[in-house]
Amino acid sequence: MNWKDLVENNNRFFWLLHSAGWFGFAFVHYLGSLLHDSRDIFVIIIFLDAYAGWLFTIPLRSVYRRAWNLSPFKIALVVILASYATGVLWQVVRNFNYWEIYKHGYRPEFWLLYTKSSVWAFYIILSWSGLYFGIKYYQMLQKERQNVLKANTVAHQAQLKMLRYQLNPHFLFNTLNAISTLILVKENEVANGMVTKLSEFLRYSLDKDPMKRVTLQSEIHALTLYLDIEKVRFEERLQVHFNIDEECRQALVPSMILQPLAENAIKHAIAVQEQGGSITVSVSRFGNDLLIELADDGPGAEIKDGNLFRECGVGLVNSRERLQALYHDNFSLVVSNNQPSGVKVNIRIPFELGH
Repeated sequence: MNWKDLVENNNRFFWLLHSAGWFGFAFVHYLGSLLHDSRDIFVIIIFLDAYAGWLFTIPLRSVYRRAWNLSPFKIALVVILASYATGVLWQVVRNFNYWEIYKHGYRPEFWLLYTKSSVWAFYIILSWSGLYFGIKYYQMLQKERQNVLKANTVAHQAQLKMLRYQLNPHFLFNTLNAISTLILVKENEVANGMVTKLSEFLRYSLDKDPMKRVTLQSEIHALTLYLDIEKVRFEERLQVHFNIDEECRQALVPSMILQPLAENAIKHAIAVQEQGGSITVSVSRFGNDLLIELADDGPGAEIKDGNLFRECGVGLVNSRERLQALYHDNFSLVVSNNQPSGVKVNIRIPFELGH
């Protein structure tokens, strides 16, 4: 919403409340008049008084706007003086209406009697002023709250983007180096296929909004692209297995949540073993939860300070922070040693189907 629309909405809200308030004032006084034996013309007096109050309090809005940024003491002084002056003026009109119309031209003996009951009118106008400032302060607090929420949302999105786009530069370096090697040994067809997969993988990683979730099927496709690129480097040393329940393929998961887990496994399990190893991705549903497991059969991980050493890596830390940002406390990410060897990462998130 732009500034012009905001001003128009505020103006519309003021006129609505202002008019409704004075109509309510007139209606309450009309109900009160039914308890007395008043002539029908008294209804006209009531609505003339309400209209005068409606009219005389309009300038107060401009006065209070100018006084808005003053100190609290000065604001209170302005409100009291302006409310009293407006109350006196309004009461003079009310007495005039009552005496000139209802009493058929009655004249008080002294002109100051036209200000009779001004204290009561002052209280009414002071109440109007209190409501005006109360509503304005409430709107200001709501606006500040919205600004805080907006700032938190922007910061939250920036954090997610930062975490999502922290791709390991070693992956890009190794991939480009492998492509260069393939070109040198005249493996142009393989090099071209690797470039195509790298391009598609990078396009996926950049196109998918890190604040949104994608279907598991889409995420598995991106993971397959990544692993196919790595297979060119490791050849038969890298084996990949997928165990995906069919009902889970349309489940929603954070985009690019599996790639850092696989990259972590390749770095610590496949690359360090001469014979290589395998990575197994399993996804199933348990009640209202989606269970994801990525396991390798590498040498396992040492325990330091109560945590597996591999758990302290950037990829797993980022994955945990992204899950925390997206699901708050409604998730789990557990890293443990696999049996008979290796490491497995288990993720539990709410099961939600994509449209």
